[in-house]
Amino acid sequence: MGFNEFVLTNELPIRLGFFFGIFVVMALWEMLAPRRRLLTSKTVRWANNLGLVFLNSFVLRLAFPAAAVGMALQADERGWGLFNVIEAPYWAAVLLSVMALDFFIWLQHVMVHAIPVLWRLHRVHHADLDFDVTTGARFHTLEILLSMLIKFAVILLLGPPLVAVVLFEVLLNATAMFNHGNVRLPQALDRVLRLVVVTPDMHRVHHSVEDDETNSNFGFNLPWWDRLFGTYRAQPRGGHEAMTIGIHTFRTDKWCSWLPGMLSIPFVGKVQDYAINRRQWEKEREQ
Repeated sequence: MGFNEFVLTNELPIRLGFFFGIFVVMALWEMLAPRRRLLTSKTVRWANNLGLVFLNSFVLRLAFPAAAVGMALQADERGWGLFNVIEAPYWAAVLLSVMALDFFIWLQHVMVHAIPVLWRLHRVHHADLDFDVTTGARFHTLEILLSMLIKFAVILLLGPPLVAVVLFEVLLNATAMFNHGNVRLPQALDRVLRLVVVTPDMHRVHHSVEDDETNSNFGFNLPWWDRLFGTYRAQPRGGHEAMTIGIHTFRTDKWCSWLPGMLSIPFVGKVQDYAINRRQWEKEREQ
C-alpha cells in the first residue's frame, strides 16, 4: 500500500482518534479548572450539541464520502493546483498548505459574519448560551456542507500534499475544541500562547453578545490573521466572567439548547444590518 492510499484509508480513524482524545482532555480540564460558571444545564446542552455533531458527521459522510482528503488525492492524480505545478520542497508544500488552508477558513469565518444569508446559518454556533468544548463543534448542517465545498475549492487551487490536508483537519478540530474550552490559563501563559495559537480567552471575546466584540478574533487555529487584518481584540470590555455569551435575538433554551430549535434558527426572523467593523461603536464611545 502506497503512502497516499494509507492516508486515504486511515483518514477517518486518525481524525476520530484525535477528536475523542482531545475532547476527553478538554472535558476533564473544564471540570478541574473552569474559567466561567455555566448558566444553563450542561447535560441538556451537551446532549444536543453533540447530537448535532453526530448528525453533521453522518450527513457529511453521506454527501462527501471521501471528504477533503479525497479531493486532495484527485488533485494530486490529475496535477491540479499550485503545488502540483511548481517545484517546492515537500516540507514547504506541507507547511504552506496548512497555513493557506487556515487563512481561507479564517476568511470564510469573516464572510459568514458579513453576509446576512450566511450569518443566518452561523447564528447556530453563536446562539449557544454557554461556551465550552462542545461549542467548538456546534454548527448548522448547511454551514458544514458549505464549509466542505469551500475547502474543496481551496484544495483544487492549492494542490496540497495529502498529509497537509489530514494535518490541517486534525489541527482545526483540536484547536477548535481547545479555544472553545471553558478552561483557565495563567495570564502569562495565555499572553505567550496567543502569539502562535488562538487561546480560549482570545476566542471567547468572539462569542460576546456585543456586536463589535463578536466581529473580532475570527481565527480558530493561527492568531496572525486577526492581528494582520485589524480584527484582533485582546479582552472583552466587561471581563471574561461578566461578559454575556450568545446573540441578542436568541436567548431561550428552545432555540439555544435543543436540537430542533438549533436546526430552525436559520429560518427564523429577519437579519438586520450586521456591520463587520466596530467603527460605529468607537464613534459612540468618543462622543
